[in-house]
Amino acid sequence: MKPIARAVAALSLCLAAVQMPAVHAQANRQEIQITLSNFSFNPNMLRLQRNMPYTLHLTNSASGGHSFSATEFFAAAAVAPEDKAKIANGRIEIPAGQTLDVTLTPMTAGSYPIVCTHFLHQSFGMHGTAVVE
Repeated sequence: MKPIARAVAALSLCLAAVQMPAVHAQANRQEIQITLSNFSFNPNMLRLQRNMPYTLHLTNSASGGHSFSATEFFAAAAVAPEDKAKIANGRIEIPAGQTLDVTLTPMTAGSYPIVCTHFLHQSFGMHGTAVVE
């Protein structure tokens, strides 16, 4: 094998090795269905593993808007680049009757509050917790 061909083959193997973890992570990604309805998250307790990829499938089944606000949780997670714009100041807005997906990997163990920031929604019971182990 010529030196240039050998270098190209070596580079191809290196690139394949770099891409394998991403493919593996996609294969092991878990989807979590979260329904936002009138004054509740269902489920309101998320149990997640550190360094495990997840897709949060957020569905607003109510007639009004809701938010999924988890500032500390999002700050302690690696959010997929294509989903970063969906999160503003640690909050995701989900209009009535709509669904939104966010893929992330929790990086730091801890207990993180989740609330709806719409007027009085949290006080009426729209809050929860994400626990990363």
